[in-house]
Amino acid sequence: MLKQEKLEGIIPATITPFHEDESLNTKALSQLLEWNLGQGAKAFFIGGSSAECFLLTPHERKEIFETAAAFKEQAFMIAHVGAISVREAEDYARCASRLGYDAVAATPPFYYGFNSREIYSYYEAIAQAAGKPVWIYNFPGNTGKQFVLEDPFTQKLFQSSFIQGVKHTNSVLAQLERIRHLNQNLIMMNGYDETLVAALALGADGAIGSSFNFTFPLFDRIYRLYLSGDREEALKLQVQANQILYTLYEVGLIPGIKYILNRMGIAAGISRRPFHELSEDQKRLLDECMAQMDDR
Repeated sequence: MLKQEKLEGIIPATITPFHEDESLNTKALSQLLEWNLGQGAKAFFIGGSSAECFLLTPHERKEIFETAAAFKEQAFMIAHVGAISVREAEDYARCASRLGYDAVAATPPFYYGFNSREIYSYYEAIAQAAGKPVWIYNFPGNTGKQFVLEDPFTQKLFQSSFIQGVKHTNSVLAQLERIRHLNQNLIMMNGYDETLVAALALGADGAIGSSFNFTFPLFDRIYRLYLSGDREEALKLQVQANQILYTLYEVGLIPGIKYILNRMGIAAGISRRPFHELSEDQKRLLDECMAQMDDR
C-alpha cells in the first residue's frame, strides 16, 4: 500500500518493550517493527494504550516516536498524542509532526468530565499543532468518555475537515456505523480485535489492535477472507482467534502479549508497574492456548 492510497487493513497498535529495570528498550522496538513489516504490515499505531502510553514520561513518549519514525518511509505512521491537558498533547503533536508522522491520534481528555465543546477545542488545537490529519481514539471503556452523537459539538468534531479517521475501541459496534453516517469520508478502524468480522460487516475499513503485534498474519488472513467474500471461513478464524484473545484478557492483555512476543524471540520484556508479572499458571495457560493454535 502506497501512502497516497486509502488506509485500510490490519494495523498493529505497537507495544513498548522494556528492560527488566523498566527502562525503554528501543532496540527491541525497532526489531518488532521490522518483524511486523516482514509479515506484511503497512501501517503502525505508535504510542497508544498497548504502548502503555500513560505509564511513560513525556520524554519517553517522544523517544518511542523518534525510534519508530525510522520506519516512516516503509509504513503509514500514526502517533498517539493524547493527554489530559491540551498543552501536553500539543507538545507531542508537534514532536510527531517534526519526525514526519503521517497523522496523529488522541483519546479525548478524561478525568475532569470535560464537556463536548471543550473536547472539540482539544482536538482542534491538536490539529493546529500537528499540521497533520487527526484520528479520534474512541475508547470509552478506559477513558470513561462516551461520545454522544446527537450533541452539536460532537457532530461538528466528527464532521471536521481535520479529522481523518477513528479508532473505534468500543464494544457498541452500532456507533461505528453511526459515526460513518455523520461523515462518509472518515476512515473507520475497529479497535477490539475480537469483533473484527462484525465491524467489517458494519463498514469498518480495517482494524488497529493490540494482539496484532503477534497475530498479524492471522488477522490479515481474516480480513482478506472477508473481503474476498468467504465470510464463513473468516468467521471460523475469528472464533479461533478469540480463544487467544480471551486467554490474554484472563491473564492480563499487555503482560500477556509481551510474554508471547518474548516466547517468539522479540525482546518485549516486562510491563511497567503497577502491571504484575504473569504467574507460572498464567504463562502455562498462554502456552497451552498457543500450542492449540499452532496445531490448527
